Amino acid sequence: MRLLYAPGAQKRYKTEVLPDKVAQFHGQVVHPYYATFALAQDAEWACRLFVLDMKEEDEEGIGTYISVHHIAPAPVGAAVEIVATLLWVREQTIHCAYEVFWEGRRIAYGEQTQKIIPKRR
Repeated sequence: MRLLYAPGAQKRYKTEVLPDKVAQFHGQVVHPYYATFALAQDAEWACRLFVLDMKEEDEEGIGTYISVHHIAPAPVGAAVEIVATLLWVREQTIHCAYEVFWEGRRIAYGEQTQKIIPKRR
């Protein structure tokens, strides 16, 4: 693993709330807003942007932790931005905080951890 970033470094990921990102269970749509589980997936991707830069060719990242505080809705069609901030790197572990924004309002926040492991594992 390459140590390329210091704590406080940020990555930004922009995405749109598409119809497949709404809350739905067993084919039934619950509501037309950004689902917490879809938000968590996008947040993990934003944090993974650090992993993609830092891992070696023979390594891969695996998520080991995520917290989600989903505090406001975003409708289908909303353009959201996720800001991932590197908090720390220890041994083969990368830990980030993230915030999700829609129209300048924070709609979610949390933390995410990934461990870098050899691909052969």
